[in-house]
Amino acid sequence: MKLFVYHTPELTPNLEVPDCAIAVDVLRATSTIATVLAAGGEAVQVFSDLEKLIQVSEQWHPEKRLRAGERGGGKVPGFELGNSPLDCTSELVDGRRLFISTTNGTRTLQRIQDAKAVLAAALINRASVVRYLVDKQPETVWIVGSGWEGTYSLEDTVCAGAIAYSVCKEMNIPVEKIAGNDEVVGAIALYSYWEDNLLGLLHHASHGQRLLRLNCVEDLKYCSQTDVLDVLPIQHEPGVLKKYV
Repeated sequence: MKLFVYHTPELTPNLEVPDCAIAVDVLRATSTIATVLAAGGEAVQVFSDLEKLIQVSEQWHPEKRLRAGERGGGKVPGFELGNSPLDCTSELVDGRRLFISTTNGTRTLQRIQDAKAVLAAALINRASVVRYLVDKQPETVWIVGSGWEGTYSLEDTVCAGAIAYSVCKEMNIPVEKIAGNDEVVGAIALYSYWEDNLLGLLHHASHGQRLLRLNCVEDLKYCSQTDVLDVLPIQHEPGVLKKYV
């Protein structure tokens, strides 16, 4: 198994398709996706285009759907939800499909949707992602950060490092044997430095600061936790993620 870390979807190779691709958007799309499925959501369907989301979701009974829209960190007017995982309670999402479009994370999932296996990872479900990788051992694995509008983000890179670090530890393999690019080594180094203060890192991150200005401090606290959800979102058809069983 070779791991590759890409800081944004734009940096992934154009003409290659990995055995497994993992989308990471700690703040907050993949954290929200994992939370919805852990709370009993039927599925999460992702869109980069808001009009397409509305068109497709209209085909579902209103009691069986939820619409989540986020742009610039704020909720899109007319949608039931923004992009806060804390709003995704079991009472609200159980048995319903979440139709979601966000600034960064949904774009990443669409970029990697042709991979043989597509997963959604955040710090909160890191252990489930690692367990899948150790069990299946796909030959090539892309861990793709969502970044912020095409630029590097600390929070996605530290999550990529957390995953790679745990894979090395679980498989008892030195990083140089599993790293497909230098970004893997850098991501592990970032995680190793901040492992005991991930919330502090999120406060330093530019998007973390953006969310703090929007009074989303509880979101940062929630998203900085590791291994608190035993759930693995996996793509069942392009753009549709369900709980892996």
